[in-house]
Amino acid sequence: MATRAFISGCHGVALTPEERGFFREAEPWGLILFGRNIASADQVRSLCADFREAVGRADAPVLIDQEGGRVQRIRPPLASIHPPAASYGRLYGDDRQAALAAARLGAELLGAELAALGVTVDCLPVLDLPAQGMTDAIGDRAYAADAEAIADLGRAVIDGLLAGGALPVVKHMPGHGRATVDSHFHLPRVAADRETLEATDFRPFRALADAPLGMTGHIVFEAIDPDRPATLSPIIIGDVIRGHIGFDGLLMTDDLSMKALSEGVGCSAAKALAAGCDVALHCNGVMSEMVEVAAAAPRLEGRSAERAAKALALLRPRPEVDVAALAAARDGLLERSSA
Repeated sequence: MATRAFISGCHGVALTPEERGFFREAEPWGLILFGRNIASADQVRSLCADFREAVGRADAPVLIDQEGGRVQRIRPPLASIHPPAASYGRLYGDDRQAALAAARLGAELLGAELAALGVTVDCLPVLDLPAQGMTDAIGDRAYAADAEAIADLGRAVIDGLLAGGALPVVKHMPGHGRATVDSHFHLPRVAADRETLEATDFRPFRALADAPLGMTGHIVFEAIDPDRPATLSPIIIGDVIRGHIGFDGLLMTDDLSMKALSEGVGCSAAKALAAGCDVALHCNGVMSEMVEVAAAAPRLEGRSAERAAKALALLRPRPEVDVAALAAARDGLLERSSA
């Protein structure tokens, strides 16, 4: 069945008749869940199944931001408590191999818990390199303060998620660590020159350019494109993300309903897709905005469709995982950083 180049949210814990009809007609590529959509394990599984039935694709991706720490949409008792990314970075400074093993185990646990609920994509790892004065919107979501360590841990997380049964999404391309304001509310601007950015912020993404999925950041790099945030910039997407970084996976926008983008969501979706994003992401579940994004989204065709198919082909049925054993092994390794 044909699909359109956007990902949508929904309002509550079950699809309304209006949402079901919209998804059947508009055929979004995927659905993204938030805390408002989570009540019980059976409810989440039913919501995922209802969405897939509505769009007519059994493999339609269902996404979530399940990072750990502050950003964990599914919480106990439905999922384990997951530490923030910085926990792995602290261990990395003392014991690299233990940190990589812990990060991989933690990500496998994340993937297994999500897969058991019908969720197949985790918007993780965060590869942003933190800078002094950065906004708390990133904070301990960053793995470390060193590009090589971030890439190293990011690779372990990608491998772990795939082993657990979920696809990873590297974010926020080409780097959000220098933002001094939160793009949920304001548009960040970065003044660093391109040579500095290539030597620092862009490095983790370049090291993991073979990731299947990526997400842009709503951030202006004044030395490269002073007029447009990365999400809407053909220069950033073409010359930096596809060019210098070498990323050829499926590229989705960050949430188009964030206040960093001042135009309407339909206009932003059209500009992002024209700039080179493969898929527009809209999260808030407001039907009037969902309709705008759908109207701006073309059929997912050509290279974009190939990227989507290549990503989904990485999902494999996984044997049942002992989540308690994975959590215990991860926590045992992380305890070394506090010993």
